[in-house]
Amino acid sequence: MVWRLQKNLSWFLKSLPSECLRLEVVASAGWKFEFGAPARMTKVVCNDPLGKKVCVKCNTDDTTGELKKLIAAQTVTRWNKIVLKQWYMIFKDQVSLGDYEIHDGMNLELHYQ
Repeated sequence: MVWRLQKNLSWFLKSLPSECLRLEVVASAGWKFEFGAPARMTKVVCNDPLGKKVCVKCNTDDTTGELKKLIAAQTVTRWNKIVLKQWYMIFKDQVSLGDYEIHDGMNLELHYQ
Protein backbone atom coordinates (compact mmCIF):
# COMPACT_ATOMS: atom_id res chain seq x y z
CA MET A 1 0.00 0.00 0.00
CA VAL A 2 2.78 2.43 0.89
CA TRP A 3 4.72 1.58 -2.27
CA ARG A 4 1.64 2.22 -4.43
CA LEU A 5 1.10 5.57 -2.73
CA GLN A 6 4.74 6.53 -3.30
CA LYS A 7 4.54 5.43 -6.94
CA ASN A 8 1.35 7.43 -7.56
CA LEU A 9 2.79 10.42 -5.71
CA SER A 10 5.98 10.39 -7.77
CA TRP A 11 3.95 10.14 -11.00
CA PHE A 12 1.78 13.06 -9.85
CA LEU A 13 4.83 15.19 -9.06
CA LYS A 14 6.46 14.42 -12.41
CA SER A 15 3.32 15.41 -14.31
CA LEU A 16 3.32 18.95 -12.85
CA PRO A 17 5.69 21.68 -13.99
CA SER A 18 8.40 22.26 -11.42
CA GLU A 19 7.83 26.01 -11.11
CA CYS A 20 4.17 25.56 -10.13
CA LEU A 21 4.66 23.23 -7.19
CA ARG A 22 6.46 23.82 -3.92
CA LEU A 23 6.80 20.74 -1.72
CA GLU A 24 7.49 21.03 1.98
CA VAL A 25 8.03 18.33 4.56
CA VAL A 26 6.12 19.00 7.73
CA ALA A 27 7.32 16.97 10.72
CA SER A 28 3.98 16.21 12.33
CA ALA A 29 1.55 16.26 9.40
CA GLY A 30 3.55 14.52 6.66
CA TRP A 31 3.54 16.15 3.22
CA LYS A 32 2.30 19.64 2.50
CA PHE A 33 1.56 20.77 -1.05
CA GLU A 34 1.38 24.40 -2.11
CA PHE A 35 0.30 25.28 -5.61
CA GLY A 36 1.26 28.57 -7.21
CA ALA A 37 4.40 30.51 -7.86
CA PRO A 38 7.30 29.79 -5.51
CA ALA A 39 8.57 32.55 -3.25
CA ARG A 40 11.42 34.56 -4.74
CA MET A 41 14.64 35.16 -2.87
CA THR A 42 15.55 38.81 -2.43
CA LYS A 43 18.62 40.51 -1.09
CA VAL A 44 17.89 43.34 1.35
CA VAL A 45 20.61 45.79 2.40
CA CYS A 46 20.21 47.51 5.79
CA ASN A 47 22.28 50.52 6.83
CA ASP A 48 22.44 51.82 10.39
CA PRO A 49 23.37 55.41 11.34
CA LEU A 50 26.82 54.32 12.56
CA GLY A 51 27.79 53.14 9.07
CA LYS A 52 27.36 49.40 9.49
CA LYS A 53 25.90 47.64 6.44
CA VAL A 54 24.08 44.31 6.72
CA CYS A 55 23.07 42.22 3.69
CA VAL A 56 20.37 39.59 4.23
CA LYS A 57 18.78 37.14 1.79
CA CYS A 58 15.14 36.29 2.45
CA ASN A 59 11.92 35.33 0.67
CA THR A 60 9.30 37.82 -0.47
CA ASP A 61 6.65 36.06 1.61
CA ASP A 62 8.68 36.41 4.83
CA THR A 63 7.43 38.92 7.36
CA THR A 64 9.51 41.86 8.54
CA GLY A 65 9.69 40.17 11.94
CA GLU A 66 11.51 37.25 10.31
CA LEU A 67 13.76 39.73 8.51
CA LYS A 68 14.59 41.33 11.86
CA LYS A 69 15.57 37.92 13.24
CA LEU A 70 17.92 37.36 10.31
CA ILE A 71 19.45 40.80 10.82
CA ALA A 72 19.79 40.18 14.57
CA ALA A 73 21.74 37.00 13.87
CA GLN A 74 24.33 39.00 11.92
CA THR A 75 24.51 42.09 14.14
CA VAL A 76 24.41 40.22 17.49
CA THR A 77 21.53 42.29 18.83
CA ARG A 78 18.08 41.28 20.00
CA TRP A 79 15.53 41.22 17.20
CA ASN A 80 12.87 43.09 19.19
CA LYS A 81 15.24 46.06 19.61
CA ILE A 82 15.59 46.51 15.83
CA VAL A 83 13.44 49.08 13.98
CA LEU A 84 13.32 49.00 10.17
CA LYS A 85 12.45 52.25 8.39
CA GLN A 86 12.23 53.66 4.92
CA TRP A 87 12.14 57.43 5.10
CA TYR A 88 9.51 58.05 7.78
CA MET A 89 7.59 54.79 7.42
CA ILE A 90 8.24 52.23 10.17
CA PHE A 91 7.70 48.61 9.10
CA LYS A 92 5.43 46.45 11.28
CA ASP A 93 6.46 42.91 12.21
CA GLN A 94 3.36 41.08 10.95
CA VAL A 95 3.33 42.35 7.33
CA SER A 96 5.22 40.47 4.62
CA LEU A 97 7.97 42.00 2.51
CA GLY A 98 5.91 41.52 -0.65
CA ASP A 99 3.09 43.60 0.80
CA TYR A 100 5.53 46.43 1.52
CA GLU A 101 6.88 45.98 -2.05
CA ILE A 102 10.43 45.37 -0.88
CA HIS A 103 12.31 44.11 -3.92
CA ASP A 104 15.73 42.65 -4.63
CA GLY A 105 18.61 44.95 -3.70
CA MET A 106 16.49 47.44 -1.77
CA ASN A 107 18.04 49.59 0.98
CA LEU A 108 16.38 49.99 4.37
CA GLU A 109 17.34 52.06 7.40
CA LEU A 110 18.26 50.08 10.50
CA HIS A 111 17.64 51.77 13.85
CA TYR A 112 17.79 50.50 17.42
CA GLN A 113 15.34 51.15 20.29
